[in-house]
Amino acid sequence: MPYAAITYEVKPGHEDEIAEIFAGFQRVDTPDLRDESGEHAGRLVGTAVFIKGGFMVRVIHYEGDFAAIGRHMATQRGVHELEAKLAPYLVRQRDTSNPEAFGKYFRAAGMRCISQLSADDLPTKG
Repeated sequence: MPYAAITYEVKPGHEDEIAEIFAGFQRVDTPDLRDESGEHAGRLVGTAVFIKGGFMVRVIHYEGDFAAIGRHMATQRGVHELEAKLAPYLVRQRDTSNPEAFGKYFRAAGMRCISQLSADDLPTKG
């Protein structure tokens, strides 16, 4: 199952305020992802958010189509509430007000993955 990472540039010195925002985050209504035609496209397995200084990263563990995550998150009320609360702490404001704008940001903020390893990748002992 793959992982993805989304970056945020935040104003340093506000780690506690940002942590408080994420502590009250309303989770998505379903972990199931759909494609543009409504067919099953994957599943959100889990997320984690890390922060240090002016850099924050959201790690997403998922199955299926990564693009479906952005579409799904763009429709979630809790995500839009979080975005509004987070806005004063962002270095650069971004438009996430509609699904198209959210998708554009989501794609642009993704980090390049250079390695993903799991227990399944370990050599088996003969």
